[in-house]
Amino acid sequence: MQRVTDQIRNFLQYIAVQFIEFPAEAQLKVTELGPKRLRFKLVLRQSDVALLIGRNGFSASAIRGVLKSITEREDVNVSLQIHSTEEENEMLARERH
Repeated sequence: MQRVTDQIRNFLQYIAVQFIEFPAEAQLKVTELGPKRLRFKLVLRQSDVALLIGRNGFSASAIRGVLKSITEREDVNVSLQIHSTEEENEMLARERH
């Protein structure tokens, strides 16, 4: 499982840098939701979220398609969430209350 996690992490870090303007501010969070279930969350500056998602979501959809092809061989279920820093902070604040 760690090998797959590392492969996906490396892929997402490489791809995100190609699309966004502020890679130094990007965060990639990984959560293991269960056996063979992972959630990757990219937290970006608001302007970078739009760049990564792309027009009509085509870029994000393509990235998710590649993730699916990587993980199907390993029988791993992976989700990718893309949030702005502001959205992430709001979610964290709600979780604390």
